[in-house]
Amino acid sequence: MPNDLSLIDRLRIERLVWTLDQQLYDLPHATRVAKRREVRDNLRDAARDVGVGEALRRLGGSRRLAEEFLAAEYGPGPRHSWLAAGYFLSLVPMLLLYALDEAENAFERGVLATDPHVTGTFTWDGIALIQHAVTFTFTDGHAERVGGAWTPLTYVLWLAGTILVGRLWRLLPWYRRRRENTAV
Repeated sequence: MPNDLSLIDRLRIERLVWTLDQQLYDLPHATRVAKRREVRDNLRDAARDVGVGEALRRLGGSRRLAEEFLAAEYGPGPRHSWLAAGYFLSLVPMLLLYALDEAENAFERGVLATDPHVTGTFTWDGIALIQHAVTFTFTDGHAERVGGAWTPLTYVLWLAGTILVGRLWRLLPWYRRRRENTAV
């Protein structure tokens, strides 16, 4: 086997390394980079000895390897997930804002359906415990909105949901010590 790997061989190795990297996002950055470099170097060495195809087959796939790295770092079983927490943290407000805006639009359309040239002030109470009341001021069928802010409970539920979905309590030192003591 020649010492230099072809472009295709290097790309096959890089594909596995970067797939592995995507599955290791819950590791600290420095650890993830070190694992990536270690796997790349080991695969290149093995590819020079037995060929790329055989080296990749012997490795057993990126998912299995990622699970082994994560289990070595955090122990077996469920772990925290920064990715899941990030998705929840960013997607829930967008969905909530969309739903609340649609509810406000429905109220406004309902008022305009009764009288297209309405003038006056109307209040929609919002969704209890999630949103404050919204005041609509209509002038000849044109509305202006005031209010509708989220309540403190909404922020508390958003934070609690992020912690639960990401299982972030597993990062706390007392939780780690308790798991280590029960594993012994």
